[in-house]
Amino acid sequence: MSEQTPPPFRLAYVPGVTPAKWVRVWKDRMPGIPIELVPVDSTAGAAPLREGAADIALLRLPLQRDGLSVIPLYTEVSVVVVPKEHVIAAVDEVSVADLAEETVLHPLDDVLDWAALPGEEAFERPPTTEDAVSHVASEVGILVTPQSLARLHHRRDLTYRPVVDAPASQVGLVWLTDRTTELVDEFVGIVRGRTANSSRGRRETPESEAPAASRRGERKGSAPKKRARETGTSGRTGASARTRPGRPRRGRR
Repeated sequence: MSEQTPPPFRLAYVPGVTPAKWVRVWKDRMPGIPIELVPVDSTAGAAPLREGAADIALLRLPLQRDGLSVIPLYTEVSVVVVPKEHVIAAVDEVSVADLAEETVLHPLDDVLDWAALPGEEAFERPPTTEDAVSHVASEVGILVTPQSLARLHHRRDLTYRPVVDAPASQVGLVWLTDRTTELVDEFVGIVRGRTANSSRGRRETPESEAPAASRRGERKGSAPKKRARETGTSGRTGASARTRPGRPRRGRR
């Protein structure tokens, strides 16, 4: 009778995030546990985790963190997507102020946290970033978006340039704290770069528990060093450690 295949470990990820390198490591270390990629919308937040559609997720921050464990991974550069013939294509980078006279598209799934939208508002908001890129190609307006999304929806007739002072999008590794399984710990270790030997059987230590763990280590292994500090040497104790026998003391003249 053949053994039943275990259920897959489910990794959700938003557009623009590329988990391929971590998936490869998982397949090497955990050949008996299949991994399933679950694409989710940029605006889904932590819903895939809370609804049980994924075990762990690569999401855009910030999030409502109630009940979540979050490890920020990296922050993306924001870029402006323009036609190749646009004047912005002639410079290396721009600022938000440089967009003041442009029609800037604001898709409904925009992931940038704008305090105030730059430029002139378009007649309507495109449903998605992909639709907004199509509008840019039709010269309806320009788009500011994370660089990974500009690459994801790249077109030959478009280009992009960094916007130095635009809001940035941060990507983090997220899971439900009360569903921190051994498989979740394993994937966290892979993302953090732990080796196969060090990650086996090791659980992430929450920051709130780290001081207690440090104190346990001090109680267990630091007593000999403490005694050595008190005596001034690691092998002698008492007066014999401080004064060498046989050497006369110098008196005052």
